[in-house]
Amino acid sequence: MGRAEIGELALAGRSSDELRRLDAILVILQRGLFVAGSELAANPEAWDRLEDRVTRVDETMLQELETALAEYESRITMPREFVVPGASRLSAALELARTILRRAERRAVTLRRDGRVPGEWLLPYLNRQADLVWVLARAAEQAEERVTVFAREGRARPLRRSAANAGDPSKERLDEHR
Repeated sequence: MGRAEIGELALAGRSSDELRRLDAILVILQRGLFVAGSELAANPEAWDRLEDRVTRVDETMLQELETALAEYESRITMPREFVVPGASRLSAALELARTILRRAERRAVTLRRDGRVPGEWLLPYLNRQADLVWVLARAAEQAEERVTVFAREGRARPLRRSAANAGDPSKERLDEHR
């Protein structure tokens, strides 16, 4: 849904470099979920035939998520309070994806307890992917210059681009103003 919304924004002439970067990372995350799904679907008799990065999550995949997470956290203004989802359709779609990832993570924990998860990296991978999708939802809100609504009543902050980094997309960040 998030990628579809990015496509709709592009068709409406409201695309940006940041939204194109979001689309690219969402493709990477979706491909990673195919690997995770393959690992979860494998019969125990076939576990010895699982292949890292193809049918089994490996440590490198987890490290790549950690790197992407650190990169996005450094490029956006991270909220210091709980955020009410739904500032835009894109961020809402990403929040829904995060919720589904958390559900999958909980189910995988149960499967792990039952000895039905072959690899050691699947659970931390799902956990960090959900964390990254949450950060991507914040990046989407900021790329669309939406108001962040916080869980405590009366706490909403519009975001704007920092003048210091204007014109340099590699350094451009969003800053809060009150």
